[in-house]
Amino acid sequence: MDRSMHSDFSDEHITRMLKEHKSESDVADLARCLGVSQETVERWQSQVKDEEATLEGRLRLLEGENAMLKRLLAEAELDKAALKELIRGNW
Repeated sequence: MDRSMHSDFSDEHITRMLKEHKSESDVADLARCLGVSQETVERWQSQVKDEEATLEGRLRLLEGENAMLKRLLAEAELDKAALKELIRGNW
């Protein structure tokens, strides 16, 4: 999260507080519980939502890359096994 103004809360603390109070449906009640303004809670919720979307996209990219690397490794292992068989004269 990008904070342009000083905050007494770290990004991790903000995320943790919002998740702990997720059952609070009313922003005003949540703001009162946390001791901040409604605008602050709404801004935090928006920032956390944006960050989660970014992380989900990154996760999908990494999962795709991981699948590709697993396929490459499997192909390399097959090639290695074929070469071993060739060396042994089993062809």
